[in-house]
Amino acid sequence: MQVPVAAERNKGPILAVLRECAGPGALRVLEVGAGSGLHAAHFARALPRTRWQPSDIDPWALRSIAAYVEATGVPNLLPPILLDVSQGWETWGGTQPGTLDLLVSINMMHITELRCTEGLFKGAGVLLKPGGVLFTYGLQLCPSSPMPWMARSAPRAMWTLTAA
Repeated sequence: MQVPVAAERNKGPILAVLRECAGPGALRVLEVGAGSGLHAAHFARALPRTRWQPSDIDPWALRSIAAYVEATGVPNLLPPILLDVSQGWETWGGTQPGTLDLLVSINMMHITELRCTEGLFKGAGVLLKPGGVLFTYGLQLCPSSPMPWMARSAPRAMWTLTAA
């Protein structure tokens, strides 16, 4: 079970925004690129009305996520699935069109190839329910916007909420 310092540091602020997206009812969530699994375990525990499905393409990450699932025993945290976001949504672990309330991607877009981001948005367009949310966290560059925090040592990020 890996415990990345950045994930430990940002889990609280991310959860605060996820709570705003979650609402009061039961939600079906797919986390793409769940990495170590720390976020998945933390969010599933804090949001017990979610059915949290972590995924990743990396075998190391899948093992770490599985260790979190086993160690935490959180009933709404599902075992990880192998998911290559650059492939069509049809390969995303059997997720059917219009069945997701929330699609989560944390720190993926700025470290992967463009085809992964394209796949994420294409998948979101098909898999999210009407009114569903694609939640991304990470450094997303906007050419017309200066990024003053890039020169600072304090960790910063830009939130992106996109309704499908």
